[in-house]
Amino acid sequence: MMAHSIGENEEAFDEMPELSDSEDEDAWEDEVAENEIKVNCLFCDRLLNSVQDAFSHCKLEHHFDIVSAVQKHKLDDYGYIKFINYIRLMKCTPESIMSVCDTAPWNGDEFMKPALQDDLLLQIDVEELWDGQRMAADQPDQLAEESQTQAALLRAQRAEENSRRAEEALARALEDLHKLKQFAQNLVMNADVRTGVSAAGAIAELREDEDEAYFTSYGHYGIHEEMLKDKVRTESYRDFMCLNPDVFKDKVVLDVGCGTGILSMFAARAGAKKVIGVDQSEIIYQAMDIVRSNSLEDIITLIKGRIEEVDLPVEKVDIIISEWMGYFLLFESMLDSVLYARDKYLADEGSVYPDLCTISLAAVGDMQKYSDRVAFWDDVYGFKMTCMKKAVVPEAVVEVLKPETIISEPTVIRNINCNTATISELEFSTDFSLKIREDTQCTAIVGYFDVFFDKNCTSKVMFSTGPQSTKTHWKQTVFLLENPLPVQSGNTLQGKITVHKNRKDPRSLIITISVNDVKQTYSLQ
Repeated sequence: MMAHSIGENEEAFDEMPELSDSEDEDAWEDEVAENEIKVNCLFCDRLLNSVQDAFSHCKLEHHFDIVSAVQKHKLDDYGYIKFINYIRLMKCTPESIMSVCDTAPWNGDEFMKPALQDDLLLQIDVEELWDGQRMAADQPDQLAEESQTQAALLRAQRAEENSRRAEEALARALEDLHKLKQFAQNLVMNADVRTGVSAAGAIAELREDEDEAYFTSYGHYGIHEEMLKDKVRTESYRDFMCLNPDVFKDKVVLDVGCGTGILSMFAARAGAKKVIGVDQSEIIYQAMDIVRSNSLEDIITLIKGRIEEVDLPVEKVDIIISEWMGYFLLFESMLDSVLYARDKYLADEGSVYPDLCTISLAAVGDMQKYSDRVAFWDDVYGFKMTCMKKAVVPEAVVEVLKPETIISEPTVIRNINCNTATISELEFSTDFSLKIREDTQCTAIVGYFDVFFDKNCTSKVMFSTGPQSTKTHWKQTVFLLENPLPVQSGNTLQGKITVHKNRKDPRSLIITISVNDVKQTYSLQ
């Protein structure tokens, strides 16, 4: 390992007595044994006798192979140090680390500082890990006998874990099946008269379960970490509040879906006299600690629950702030809750922020992506799988597009004023025209949104989630075409888009797009 990555251990080594040439290796071994250096497990409180023991323990007990993780993420010495420190600092679970696919959350320089003093796991030469893995591949016969018992034990443990998970999944499936059967009985047999249970009630019960899953997902710190690290998002809210203190001075503010409380604290810093944050997810308890840690408990009050169900300690508020936007702006339907809070709690001269939002469309020409995702199914190892396109195309894709793949001028298809909009206006149908900028093939339509903090602001703030702007965690929403459309520069692509909530899952969207008389329905869920 490079010297600068284990500076703290160098000090420990400096304090050891020097051994003369006449002293044998036993003296050195006695010295090391006397210190009894142990290795802390990454995921539990176990102390292991060696680094190799720690690696084996993580693999057997936690089903986490550190060597495989190093290879998967192509970690060098620096990356490995950050990786180990990140796991220790964030108290990660093996599952959360194994689920990381794209951007590594440990890339920040703050994770170069050792999370644990004298951490022997930081003294590993990453190149040796790679060499050891290659040696295992080159000499399977030599290592097979040593690993046979360990592999058998690992397989047994994994089989037991898979069996347990399968039993849990089966139990959940049977429970869902029971609910669906009950719903069918209520619907067909008019059960509301004979049993007092209505079909609408069964649907409501299913939706309540879906809502619970939705709020549970926001209880994990990871999703909040992603949003807080989205500088476009977080700094736009911060700038709006801190650059417009006259809007917040001595005001009562309601933060709908407050999460970690970051917007509530921005509002307090901007001069609000009272801030009320409401959130249904378990993250609210961490938010309470965060507020106390920043000595803002006299200004900020946090309440756990749905805004539609809680009782606020005030009758009216002057300002409602919320970060409610989802993919394609309307995914998750959280704006419904903001509009409910507006109609119930907002004072006559008050305002909702952000106050203006737009949804835009543009044409995409990316034959490489089309080939990878759609045309791929025409010939799969010599077999036709064209029918798979019917499953692939209808799923809207959330990703970051390369700006050069945009082949038209954008067009705004929806303006939403959060101070006047109604819930019914969040479902709509409208025609659109896209002016083409080059001769090419149109392979998809992309959707994105822009957000504005405008009303009463001397320093107006806005941000865009479009492909021409800095990347955000919302990315863009891509609607693939089953067949590319040839287009020419200067021409317009005529189309129509319809957006409505999925009746089975109101937080997801059903979007229908017609281009050149070819209609395709997409799901965003």
